[in-house]
Amino acid sequence: MKTDFFSVPRLNRNILTAAACMSVMLFSVGCGREEELTNPYSFENRPVLADIAEEEALGHFFAEDLCVVSDETAFSSSELDSEAGALFDLEGKHTLYSKNAFERLYPASITKIMTAILAIKYGNLDDMVTVTKDAVITEPGASLCHINPGDQLTLEQLLYGLMLPSGNDAGAAIAVHIAGSIESFADMMNQEALSLGATDTHFVNPHGLTDENHYTTAYDLYLIFNEALKLQKFREITGVSSYDASYVDKDGAPVSQTWKSSNMYMLGKKETPDGVTVFSGKTGTTKAAGSCLIMASSYHQDHEYISVVLKAENKDKLYENMTKLISKIVN
Repeated sequence: MKTDFFSVPRLNRNILTAAACMSVMLFSVGCGREEELTNPYSFENRPVLADIAEEEALGHFFAEDLCVVSDETAFSSSELDSEAGALFDLEGKHTLYSKNAFERLYPASITKIMTAILAIKYGNLDDMVTVTKDAVITEPGASLCHINPGDQLTLEQLLYGLMLPSGNDAGAAIAVHIAGSIESFADMMNQEALSLGATDTHFVNPHGLTDENHYTTAYDLYLIFNEALKLQKFREITGVSSYDASYVDKDGAPVSQTWKSSNMYMLGKKETPDGVTVFSGKTGTTKAAGSCLIMASSYHQDHEYISVVLKAENKDKLYENMTKLISKIVN
């Protein structure tokens, strides 16, 4: 039975497209006539990848360790009033809920998960970083950890400033330290996203301030966050509700700050269903993105889930939608 291309999960469709492109490349090699080729390409005898298996088998082959969204009509979109949302069972590899999981949206500060991945993977957390003028963020309402040019902090400290108070300034400092410039770091972000299968994602900065060319999807964020959770240091940094930072300014004078998480569940200001514990996550809010949140939860400490809500109307609606999602863990 032939599998319709558009019924194949998005991640697998991308791979099928790549395979088709490869076939075209092979067919196009050489400019001579067909009779001059030793082994000419035969369209009739071509291998048809989409014919070899049903959708479920393709999902198993290409995304064996991932949750796959194949049919959103199985879920009631009216359950959430945010633009998009999804819940993924990391142990069972099941999608428990999905709404507009492949719609391109602005991620706001959820972007910083990718920034943290690159810093942990490719940076030395003990490096002493001197903050440059790139960390001066003047956009009204931008979240900051209030570092200044000339301040000296370790890369690890900057990660706490990035992930807890959601410091855009910390994101810029990390990007310049790792890649030399914001633009070069964005290139790294995009390469990493592609390597994870996040093909509907494009980044132009390390912090998520709005740009029409800076976007992602709920499903791609699941792929990115799932990768982040494989890093123990990421879990450690995002698993605390506050962090005391001590460093020096440009004159060598000591500076102390306490950075607190922006996740209301982590702060104990929002309740979770019985047995559900939130242990990691990232908020994001801009006018264009609305109120956003992605987080990881465990059920009785031994079963983990990723939940994401994008473009809720406001903070109250954001947590109302997220509580509905994580309540599905116990129902």
